[in-house]
Amino acid sequence: MLNTLNVGLLFGLSAALALPVGRYMARVYGGEATWLDPVLAPLENALYRLTGLKPTRAMTWRQYVGALLGINLVWLVWAVGILLVQNRLPFWNPDHIPAMELTQALHTAVSFLTSTNAQHYSGETGASYFAQMAVLTFLQFVSAGTSLAAGIAVVRALGGTDTAGHVGNFYQDLVRSCVRILLPVCLVFSVLFELGGVPMTFAGAAHHPTLEGTAATVARGPVAAMMSIKELGSNGGGFFGPNDAHPFENPTFFTFAVHHVAVMLLPMAFVVMLGYYLRRRRFAAILFAVMTAGLLLLAAPAVWVELRGNPALTALGLAEAPGGNQLEGKEVRFGVYHTAAYAGINMAIPAGTIAGAQDSFAPLTGVPFMLLMQIDAFFGGVGTGFLNMFIYIVITAFIASLMVGRSPELLGKKVEAREMQAATLVAVAQPVVVLACTGLAAWLWATTPHAADALKWLSNPGAHGFSTMLYEFISAASGNGSGFGGLGSNNPFWNLTPCLAMLSGRFVPIVGALIIAAGLLAKNPTPPSLGGIRLESATFAVLLLVVIGVLGALLFFPALTLGPLAEYFGGR
Repeated sequence: MLNTLNVGLLFGLSAALALPVGRYMARVYGGEATWLDPVLAPLENALYRLTGLKPTRAMTWRQYVGALLGINLVWLVWAVGILLVQNRLPFWNPDHIPAMELTQALHTAVSFLTSTNAQHYSGETGASYFAQMAVLTFLQFVSAGTSLAAGIAVVRALGGTDTAGHVGNFYQDLVRSCVRILLPVCLVFSVLFELGGVPMTFAGAAHHPTLEGTAATVARGPVAAMMSIKELGSNGGGFFGPNDAHPFENPTFFTFAVHHVAVMLLPMAFVVMLGYYLRRRRFAAILFAVMTAGLLLLAAPAVWVELRGNPALTALGLAEAPGGNQLEGKEVRFGVYHTAAYAGINMAIPAGTIAGAQDSFAPLTGVPFMLLMQIDAFFGGVGTGFLNMFIYIVITAFIASLMVGRSPELLGKKVEAREMQAATLVAVAQPVVVLACTGLAAWLWATTPHAADALKWLSNPGAHGFSTMLYEFISAASGNGSGFGGLGSNNPFWNLTPCLAMLSGRFVPIVGALIIAAGLLAKNPTPPSLGGIRLESATFAVLLLVVIGVLGALLFFPALTLGPLAEYFGGR
């Protein structure tokens, strides 16, 4: 009961903080004055002068997407280049971290560029301090800024009247997102993390004598700065390999609570911002309720499964750990409940920061976790979570209108063939890529067992091994980045193949949502009628939740039957 109260209070605190933060975001994107302008406006203007950008030039969706993809390509080249030569740079590498191999560098760069942050290396031994800051932390900032920019462009188009199809200026949205939103919030949370005991130093690893007379090496570094943006930007990449299970990333329950609030704050605030920006606060409240219900419906069963214990251990006559499933692979300081609940929240957001090993969870726990990642709309990533929800809203509005014999419309604009084609393409693109890549991996494993064994792909065969491979690609496509465990991932196949899933899962929803929003923007509004479907109604909220559930089940349920469900019922 106390654990449930703790999680409920942290969720409530995040929602309460999201109200003023969301209102502030609406003022920023609306070009209104804020109390931080005297400090941040000069910095913002200096960036425009330095880069020569013209933030007032309006862009069509094609120009917006072109600018977004172009600058992301520049960041990708920068990141790969630094990771390949980090050992040759004369500064901020006190522990002499070697350069990354090419495929590992490419995977790392794509991963942080797409806000996935999957790490096929251990953070403290794979990247120098300079690479941690100039590549990884930098990409965490700009990838989150890109997500916010794409999200506000769609929101702006939904509430706009520019029939020429201008959705804003990408560079202005990016700079505003990074300078006026991410930077000040990250400064606050970085201070909180440092006060909680998270290291923030440029000194190299410490060496301490042990009782056996040997020396223990303790890695450290500028950790607190990365912790804030990794959570607030829905990124999740850890400075250390164990991520939030490492005592330097998460020293106490206070820092654990800060992690909870940070990871939920901006996705919640974006929904609040939408209500203020569109002047449809009831619609935002409906979306918030749907997202909360979806998160609860999937995360709560995962926690319950972990708390009910492990039937396999009971059958063997072995004693269970107090309070649920075995503690192996769990965060022993906070217990099974908080480990599972925190994992569920991070599957939905999806930052992918976890305090336990997914490989150690019960087989059935993998079902809701994979569905939360695949849906990626129950708050989801900052900015991009709304884009995924927007696709579901378009499909639901189309179905609802046809059910009552009305022409499909959304926010006073007709939803026609072009919008539905784009929405359908986005809805099926991620499952197609994920399932195709998983099928390829399973085929290679089955047909080339000696090669696969040499690469040490899987530590567990059968259904559990299939779940491991399926999870890797779902995590990549959803921008989650967490790993199932038991997968030898640092090899050319697993470094390169997930890049396809990460790139498609990142940019297909962005481009698709912008196409739909720009198409609606270019249409003349139609007056509301009594027989139409109201988005602000409880009926639409329930239908939206049902459509999300049905699509999620239809697209991924067959694969889940081969993985976690087969493992549960087959006992393997």
